[in-house]
Amino acid sequence: MARAERNTGARSEEKTAEGKDSLRLWLRLLTCSTMIERKVRTRLRNEFDATLPRFDMMAALDRAPDGLSMGELSRRLMVSNGNVTGVADRLAREGLVKRWSPPADRRSSRLALTARGRKEFSGMAKAHQGWIEEMMAGLNTAERDALIALLARVKLSIGSKDEGRDAA
Repeated sequence: MARAERNTGARSEEKTAEGKDSLRLWLRLLTCSTMIERKVRTRLRNEFDATLPRFDMMAALDRAPDGLSMGELSRRLMVSNGNVTGVADRLAREGLVKRWSPPADRRSSRLALTARGRKEFSGMAKAHQGWIEEMMAGLNTAERDALIALLARVKLSIGSKDEGRDAA
């Protein structure tokens, strides 16, 4: 009986240690993500008088030359339709996006970058890439590759847990 209790205690301690390591990992990922986002937001504001939501919307539209519906933008950016509408309205007023209603559904609207919007986004995207390269300069190629592979596994692990919970 004492042996079974010791084994149970050891497993419990291991589980607690793994839980603490998982929490440490999550906090480290969150800290890194927050630090990167803060620097990108600051540089977008200082160098382009732009916000991160504006940059993200322009990036999504840059990848969709035929335009996207407001709902598609909302899903891709993982924000509410209201958030998309506000940013879209500002970009349209500035002539950086065009908005139209498809003939088949006059109630919906689609957005696409204008030529001016593409040019402005191109400059921001090039600068953004440089900022990220600067921030990652402390890692060599092998370390970056290893981190990318490990984070892909984390992403799969998170996704598989969500899918299991959704199915239950």
